[in-house]
Amino acid sequence: MARRLPRTAWFGAAVVVAYAVLSVAAPWLAPHAPDEVFVGGTFEPPSAEFWLGTDNLGRDVLSRVLYGGRTVLLLAGSASAISVAVGGILGMFLGLRRGVVDQAVMRLLDVAMSVPPIIFALLLIGALGPSAPLIVLVVGLLFVPNVTRVIRAATLSVAGEDFILAARARGESRAAIVLRELLPNVAGALITEVSIRTGFAAIFISGLGFLGFGPPPPAPDWGIMINEGRSTIDASVWPVVAPAVCLALLVMSLNLFTDGVGRAIDRTAR
Repeated sequence: MARRLPRTAWFGAAVVVAYAVLSVAAPWLAPHAPDEVFVGGTFEPPSAEFWLGTDNLGRDVLSRVLYGGRTVLLLAGSASAISVAVGGILGMFLGLRRGVVDQAVMRLLDVAMSVPPIIFALLLIGALGPSAPLIVLVVGLLFVPNVTRVIRAATLSVAGEDFILAARARGESRAAIVLRELLPNVAGALITEVSIRTGFAAIFISGLGFLGFGPPPPAPDWGIMINEGRSTIDASVWPVVAPAVCLALLVMSLNLFTDGVGRAIDRTAR
């Protein structure tokens, strides 16, 4: 399938990999510590020392952006992994089982999807307090219904194939059929969901940070940076523009990669 990926997908993948490398190497690449305050150096314009200027407290914007990428990628990637793992397994078992249990679980998921995710997240995080593990768990579980519906549909499209019927005739358990027969055939959908949910999670987690429900300050989170810089944007635009552009480019790259993988899967199937 790799040879069939369009150039836009390769571009998106390259940008995401670059983000990951920069985030991992942030302690070595960042010119300053993300919480280091330079007294008297507030709202400095871009210069040789501060490539993206400083914010309202005199902190280096570039350093905070680099460290903020680590936060967004780690939290978004972890939340996406939870949602795809739980939703993927549940969707495959429901699509294979069908019947009353399938319909009952799907109706419960429909009810869960009717509740605005942001309200549910704010209620839980507000009650229990913002912490990275809780944010990952809440965002991951919020995406489970969507992933379940997609993987269930992919499972239903192959559940009636001869190799599935042959596995059932051999007396294999549902778990064995899911792992050996279904998983390879819905792997494309799972890969696509990982990319999609990572982009959604990045926006969602940054939105929580913007609203004050993300990692507590002075954590270098892109959402927190945008929130802190918006009230002083007339003094300097860099504390807002830099994290906003980085977030937009990350999500755009993930979408390009997802679109390319989807097209390659369609061509392979045809």
